[in-house]
Amino acid sequence: MMQNAVDIKNLSHYYGSYSVLKEISFSIPKGRFFIIIGPNGSGKTTLLKSISGIEKARNEKLDILGKPITEYSRRALARTIALVPQMVTIDFPFTVMELVLMGRSPYLGILGLEEEKDLEIAREAISFTGVEHLSDRKLDQLSGGERQRVFIARAICQQPSVILLDEPTASLDIAHQIKVMDLMEKLKEDKGVTVVMVSHEINLAAMYSDELLLLKDGEIVGMGLPEDVLSFEILENVYGCKLLIDESPLGKFKRITPVPGKFLDK
Repeated sequence: MMQNAVDIKNLSHYYGSYSVLKEISFSIPKGRFFIIIGPNGSGKTTLLKSISGIEKARNEKLDILGKPITEYSRRALARTIALVPQMVTIDFPFTVMELVLMGRSPYLGILGLEEEKDLEIAREAISFTGVEHLSDRKLDQLSGGERQRVFIARAICQQPSVILLDEPTASLDIAHQIKVMDLMEKLKEDKGVTVVMVSHEINLAAMYSDELLLLKDGEIVGMGLPEDVLSFEILENVYGCKLLIDESPLGKFKRITPVPGKFLDK
């Protein structure tokens, strides 16, 4: 029987008295590309932060690789899970290599000094993400797409079993969106990493995900294969807008097209 990367039972989360997540329960098998979708305010980012251990939920049973998250030390958890947040502010102009090497922090000794092995792992992560030509560049000299791949390289440098990404394609052009998604697919296939991603890009989710989780108002309204979750009835109810759903010309997966108001009466 395949071990699950993540097991969640009855996870709830509140900001004050406001309920963000309501008794969420699901599992993610190892080695899956798992994408969480849903409208704004549905609890996607809070769910991702709960899996990472940043947010402490109520009454939950949260296991990572079969072990309760509460039994992990901070260092052990950082060796198991890497998080790429949506917004990252870097005040100091680090070079690409310096930033990627930060991913080795959970493995360094008390003096925090990198060894040749750490440098080699960093170089491999930089090469894997295709930014080796940028190694000596400052972060503030990079485009949005380049910077996103650098932060992914830092996460890969942690050598995690699970990588969590919060809307990694947000604000990127189409070409860079595809590069990021192809990179995650490659990470899953080549290194066996479980990829858990929050995304607003439903069509990309349909093409890449092994399994989808659809949230609305902090509750699961759909979970399973993309072709099952991305139905007309479910999506129109969740997003509250008119949609066309058909089969993509690229393969047997759903294509979702929003219908602008100017076409509704035609």
